[in-house]
Amino acid sequence: MLHTTSGGAPGGTATTDSRLTSIGTVLNVLREEFPEVTISKIRFLESEGLVEPRRTPSGYRKFSPDDVERLAHVLRMQRDHYLPLKVIKEQLDALEPGETLPVPAPGRPGDVEDGTDVPTAARVGRDELLAAVGVEEDELDEWESYGLLTPLPDGGYDASAVSVAELIGELARFGIGPRHLRVMRAAADREAGLVDQVVAPLKVHRNPQTRAHAEARAKELAGLTVRLHSALVQTALGVRLP
Repeated sequence: MLHTTSGGAPGGTATTDSRLTSIGTVLNVLREEFPEVTISKIRFLESEGLVEPRRTPSGYRKFSPDDVERLAHVLRMQRDHYLPLKVIKEQLDALEPGETLPVPAPGRPGDVEDGTDVPTAARVGRDELLAAVGVEEDELDEWESYGLLTPLPDGGYDASAVSVAELIGELARFGIGPRHLRVMRAAADREAGLVDQVVAPLKVHRNPQTRAHAEARAKELAGLTVRLHSALVQTALGVRLP
């Protein structure tokens, strides 16, 4: 649970405090709960003002335990409650020292009480995505041309685009380019279609509670298909991944 409102001393210089850790160590800690988080994601959250690590005289980031807890809280709010980063930051900034941030009650994305629209997921702009992943416009254009990323009608991207783009960039380091990844895109679409086919009857059921379970069931099935896909790839390669 978050107990502080500031992630480290803003603009501060790291001391010899043994509790301060490197960004690599922070990444390993966060990956225990958030396997897909990357260093680029942590840097992006820093650039958005959600955490302010200290810096060594040589410029290296050093994170305190409160910084790590704050990052985990931000990622949790995105994953579990679909809150945009702007809203999360406003909540954190509004806290007084020592105050605990109230955690929203679990609910389906898009649940509303007053009939107004509620964001269903964090969104990032094109410039934010480029900065978070560290790629140029032409690279992003190429990824889009192969259907690996698709902008929203307003030109922005949903929260998952950052993770997808980071993974595309990681694979590129091994010479696996966008044209090679089209098969993965096609496979993902087929798997999503299968999940949607299974939950479709729940979405139109007359019982409101049954309809409410459709999203949870879709997430559960999506997780199972991802695990199966990973296991099949490992079996085909004759390797076992951690």
